[in-house]
Amino acid sequence: MRTATATAAAVTTSLLGAGAAAVAVGRYAADAALRPRPGRPLPGAPRFHVHSAGDGLVTLTRSLGSLRPGTYGLDAPGVHAVVGAVLPDAPHRPDTVVRRLLAVTHGSLDPGTRVTLTPQVHLGNPRTALGLDHADVDVPGELGPLPAWFVPGHRDTWVITAHGLGGSREHPMVVLPFLHRHRFPVLDLAYRGDLGAPASPDGLGHLGESEWRDLDAALRYALRHGARRVVLYGWSTGAAMALRAVERSALADRVSGLVLDSPVLDWHATLRALAAARHAPAAVLPLAVRAAEGRAGLRADRPPPGADPRALRVPVLLFHGPDDTLAPWGPSRRLAAARPDLITLHPVRGAGHGAMWNADPAGYEEILRRFLVPLM
Repeated sequence: MRTATATAAAVTTSLLGAGAAAVAVGRYAADAALRPRPGRPLPGAPRFHVHSAGDGLVTLTRSLGSLRPGTYGLDAPGVHAVVGAVLPDAPHRPDTVVRRLLAVTHGSLDPGTRVTLTPQVHLGNPRTALGLDHADVDVPGELGPLPAWFVPGHRDTWVITAHGLGGSREHPMVVLPFLHRHRFPVLDLAYRGDLGAPASPDGLGHLGESEWRDLDAALRYALRHGARRVVLYGWSTGAAMALRAVERSALADRVSGLVLDSPVLDWHATLRALAAARHAPAAVLPLAVRAAEGRAGLRADRPPPGADPRALRVPVLLFHGPDDTLAPWGPSRRLAAARPDLITLHPVRGAGHGAMWNADPAGYEEILRRFLVPLM
């Protein structure tokens, strides 16, 4: 009897310990989503070393990440650079890869620097980074003023952009030159939790579930300042915010279209991927994810964005691909299949989360042009 009691006590202690560990792991693993650090690379982003840089070339450690096609930022503490195409014919060792070095915007790429590949290409603001005139404006939000960049255009259809996980309002600048060439006014929004914006009351991010109200505030601002129609353009959790806005906003009838890039449509899968990227042990992953969901109030009885495709009333352009490990593209495929009359899914292979433009900027922008022309 004593042996059985001791065994039961040991098992109970073990389970309680595992539960406490899972809660702790859940808090740590979910910080990337629930305590966003705008502009900082997400867990699991490709990392490698610089071997040399100069004369418009950079040599990097060879890996699946450093071989990704397209245009990306390289990020390290105090360092930011922009790289272009892989140059397979440039002289290099078998364990390295050479890419076009387009710019070093901050710091220097010294040999041995450990860099992270990021979809954020530009630093600064539209004027300093792109030479585009803009106004710094404050959008009245429910928690306080939300800073935004307004890039003027001649059309009465505005585009409102919302970045996603690991991003800031600098990320949408990758498409600002394209939108400016096509004369769209653009409102590039910073929302709760971003630098200069109010924090959420609990200090946490909610994967778009509370943040969508800031996008709704930006929609109201645009309509008060001359927009007749609005296209909502979101990446990652910003895409989830855009879907929530057309589901819930009283002004949803003024939205003429959605552009969704790498949308977070499955909270559970995204939190699990973030936990795994932060090296949470497989044994405690399910408990860790539940702890994170409970912390963020993402209850199982609350349907995620896009759960009811019948709620969509406007055309949707959806960029996503099978190599996104943080927001699996299965839900995007199912959403597109449910509303082929409204949703155009453009698969992008070889691109990580939020990096659909980076993989093929010219191809991406041509698809975007075809979608936006009828909405002008």
